[in-house]
Amino acid sequence: MIKQILEKQRKFFNSNITKDIKFRKEQLKKLYNLIKDSECEILNALKSDLNKSEYEAYMTEIGFALEEITTLIKGIKKWSKPKKVKSPLSQFPAKSYIYKEAYGVCLIISPWNYPFQLAIAPLAGALAAGNCAIIKPSEFSVNTSKLLRKLINKNFDESYIKVIEGESTVSQQLLAEKFDYIFFTGSTNVGKIVMNEAAKHLTPVTLELGGKSPCIIDNTANLKLAAKRIVWGKFLNAGQTCIAPDYILVDELIKDRLIDYLKSSIKELFNLDEHYPKIINEKHYKRLLSLLDNEDVVYGGKGYINTLQIEPTIIDNVNWESKIMEEEIFGPLLPIITFSNLEEVIKLVNLKPKPLALYFFSNSKENQNLILNNISYGGGCINDTIVHLASAHLPFGGVGNSGIGSYHGKASFDTFSHKKSIMKRSNRIDIPLRYPPFSKSTKLLKRFLK
Repeated sequence: MIKQILEKQRKFFNSNITKDIKFRKEQLKKLYNLIKDSECEILNALKSDLNKSEYEAYMTEIGFALEEITTLIKGIKKWSKPKKVKSPLSQFPAKSYIYKEAYGVCLIISPWNYPFQLAIAPLAGALAAGNCAIIKPSEFSVNTSKLLRKLINKNFDESYIKVIEGESTVSQQLLAEKFDYIFFTGSTNVGKIVMNEAAKHLTPVTLELGGKSPCIIDNTANLKLAAKRIVWGKFLNAGQTCIAPDYILVDELIKDRLIDYLKSSIKELFNLDEHYPKIINEKHYKRLLSLLDNEDVVYGGKGYINTLQIEPTIIDNVNWESKIMEEEIFGPLLPIITFSNLEEVIKLVNLKPKPLALYFFSNSKENQNLILNNISYGGGCINDTIVHLASAHLPFGGVGNSGIGSYHGKASFDTFSHKKSIMKRSNRIDIPLRYPPFSKSTKLLKRFLK
């Protein structure tokens, strides 16, 4: 079946229909309207999979996807135009251009933590650039995956877009095929597998991965506001967010005050009720609770197996060798480590794999620049968390172990577009400098090539 769908999509792409700007806009508008018309179904699916409230689901999944589509529709015409660039004097007379062209048939593998948004956002970028696409949603977010299959496969021809469900074996079968581009969102370990399989076909990839994203707080920060923004970013979707603050690094002089503010903010913002998201499955639930063994839990720490919910939890007196610091937490557990000076923090963070995000709370511009200029990471915020993700004007992606490539807004269009360089030469003049014999003087050549 997979081979047949691929053949259909390749044939459709080669018909050049998807290259038409009007066609691309029409399809994106169709996708937009489909999402609007299916809002209740999407909300119900997200409620079933992750117990997301209507407000949180719309903010982080539906609204995000709609805004991304709107941005792409507005930008397609401008971004698709050939860009004229300078031509070197040595090639006079000539005109040089960069053309944006679609790769062809793209594979999008999406995760379970934001199962709607992280399937639709890259899909919109692929369509805006003029590609065809196959989507493999996560088998863990069962209800959203089924709904994606229903919405896409019912309303779009499979020669253009197709959702294929299944276990990890289906992903393996898809990766065994030759695609023109692969876009993967998920864990670093699985990202390595995807990249290895892509390498067999020399297929370009975007890998949106994760890692342990630090949240650093110095002694000049507005602690009350910092705590509120950290709590919001950490416990959104019960911590199951790739760019959630993974752990806190706080100046030892203000740690106790920060913990008090964190506790107050949790009480204000999050109640463990029917609106609080659940852990995706029992396996991840048990993994998270095991991280609390022998740790100094100063707030929360309880889990409820019947609802797969874990309280927002603060863990004090953590060190770099603690079990909870060995891997990305991906849940509502927030460990705290203290430091005495910022240079120490920079050295320690740089010893770890490059994180997807970093958050720094400080009112000192000097300290802000110190962090910005001395730690490599995918992206982040000064005096806030997560919100950089919501801007269509900021490319989102990782570096090193946290990912390859970026997307959102124009960056999505660029990711799914090959930049084809073209030089148009005139036939009126043909400067003989480049032609043999090469025994002639290099004096004139050096004037052109310097």
